[in-house]
Amino acid sequence: MAEKQTAVVNFAPQKFSVELRDLPTPSIGPDDVLLEVAAVGVCGSDLHQWTADHSWPVNYPVVLGHEFAGVVRAVGDRVAGWNVGQRAVSETAAVIDPASPMTRRGLYNLDPNRKGFGYGVDGAMTKFVRVPARCLHKLPDSLSFTKAALTEPCCVAYNAVANHTRIAPGDRVVVLGPGPIGLLCGAMARQRGAIVAVAGLERDRVRLDIAKAYDCIPIVDGLVDWARAGDGLGVDVVIDAAGVSATLKTALEIVRPAGWITKVGWGPQPLGFSLDPLVQKNVTLQGSFSHNWPVWERVIELAASGQFDVTPIIGGVWPLAGWHEAFEKMHSGQIAKAVLEPGR
Repeated sequence: MAEKQTAVVNFAPQKFSVELRDLPTPSIGPDDVLLEVAAVGVCGSDLHQWTADHSWPVNYPVVLGHEFAGVVRAVGDRVAGWNVGQRAVSETAAVIDPASPMTRRGLYNLDPNRKGFGYGVDGAMTKFVRVPARCLHKLPDSLSFTKAALTEPCCVAYNAVANHTRIAPGDRVVVLGPGPIGLLCGAMARQRGAIVAVAGLERDRVRLDIAKAYDCIPIVDGLVDWARAGDGLGVDVVIDAAGVSATLKTALEIVRPAGWITKVGWGPQPLGFSLDPLVQKNVTLQGSFSHNWPVWERVIELAASGQFDVTPIIGGVWPLAGWHEAFEKMHSGQIAKAVLEPGR
């Protein structure tokens, strides 16, 4: 195994402080596996670290990438159930406190000490990554590595829509923000029988076209009119998947009394408006962050069975050396999702 490997590294908090670097191949501990990365998705959070407008602490320098799948190449002494050569996809919670009350409830995604790949510890935009065996899920042969690498954003959407949103067949739902998470949230809401509109800006036209592939209605203009069609009171559910805080104000305007808002998008900006409509309308505001083991098992089954397909959001596949072009195309809105293949 090579002693050095090339990696996409975020090395400082200043804008565009990302570059290819040669790093030592990681060693593993007794509870880890060494995974050879076959495919790694580019997340909006990777772009936010690249443009330095993120709102979470980063352990610089750090290898980017937390959406990944690959093949087990080495196994720690205490690892059971995994062998060299097996296909796997990894969760993101690289570091958790096993004694945390949240971890003990199975909600390790909410452990305050949690650190994820790609910001807290080195991620997968490289050839080999060290992964705690507890993070791994077996990958069915029917699921390609490229699709499997996008299990993580599908899990974000599943957790937000299926677990944290009160949604029923026939509900009218608006998703704010047509990024990958917003598009996948719209797709999940359609699977639950809702009538879904995905709203964005003029520059989001390419991504809004993808919403049609998931049988969602794309909206640039006329959002309020669509939301208030029918009895005029607003939509049953708003899923805020945009990366700005101001969209919560829009959500409060278009949701009906006794409706539901789920916020899954991050935004570091202050609100700058009153939350009185939340009270006046008796609206439920629910946050949703990350995912845990049962969510991953459900999403892998949905993907492997063909009931949920990530193909519409994949805008291209690049070798690791093409990371900058992949980032640029996502950042400019030309594509919804890029995938890197370090082995190319």
